Amino acid sequence: MEDVGDRLVIDTARLARDGERLEGEADVVDLDESLVRPFGGVRYSLEARLYGDELLVRGRLEQDFDLVCCRCGKDFDTTVKVEDFAFSTEVDPKNPDVDLSDELRQSVLLALPTYPLCDENCPGVEMKVSAPADDRWDALDALDVR
Repeated sequence: MEDVGDRLVIDTARLARDGERLEGEADVVDLDESLVRPFGGVRYSLEARLYGDELLVRGRLEQDFDLVCCRCGKDFDTTVKVEDFAFSTEVDPKNPDVDLSDELRQSVLLALPTYPLCDENCPGVEMKVSAPADDRWDALDALDVR
């Protein structure tokens, strides 16, 4: 396994016969988006194992994000978790390196909330309705119609 800054590559030729536990952080989520900003890297805890010429990787992923609440518009921080990450691919003996970066990125992005809320009970934007002062009716209010 090789964590190359913004890539996570597994060298299957060096993978232990009974599999290996992989833990660390890789900076694979890069977004040019003002409403969804990742910070830190994807924290991963994975189990990688070869079954013949097939690599199976399973485990857990976490990524911290700064999001904007859809109701009130305020920024808030949250951690996106993928509890059941799974990836399988056939390994080419001529090229034993398997890059998991795109799979990690896609799994984390798919786990992002589609309607992010800072709090489940967020009341939303406070609406203040104020009528402009209208003194045209003052004369009618002064009439005594009894």
